[in-house]
Amino acid sequence: MRISRRLVAAAIALAPLTGMSTLAMAADSSLGTPSGQVTMKFKSLDVGVGHTWGSGKLVFKHHTYRFKIEGGSLAAVGFANVEAHGTVYNLNQVKDFEGSYAAVNGDVTAGTGMGAILLNNPAGVRIQLDTTSTGGRLAAAAQGMKITLRK
Repeated sequence: MRISRRLVAAAIALAPLTGMSTLAMAADSSLGTPSGQVTMKFKSLDVGVGHTWGSGKLVFKHHTYRFKIEGGSLAAVGFANVEAHGTVYNLNQVKDFEGSYAAVNGDVTAGTGMGAILLNNPAGVRIQLDTTSTGGRLAAAAQGMKITLRK
């Protein structure tokens, strides 16, 4: 599999900046009101256009809700196992947690990597995640993720 030098350079340049800007945004009160905690485990398989799948748990108002994750990305190559934990903001009703989330992130994983992602959905819910990944993946990607609560 051959990777473009420009794609490699862009992903390497974006990865630290994306993490820093996300962490800076997480410190900013503009994220809204903290309302829950999440943990996620997912996998990404990418060859230009990628696929993401996995599961997670949301703790909201003293209840635990399980959910599944499906999604995709653009401009990425490789495979990664990702574990994430973070804070949910602006969640008033558990039904608002479900839906499509968007993020723009950069990621370089060679062995083990760490990062941060900020996801947003149309209901105003935001999820700030700290991630740990293993595998081999290079991404300068727009990413979409659909969260569906398990019944």
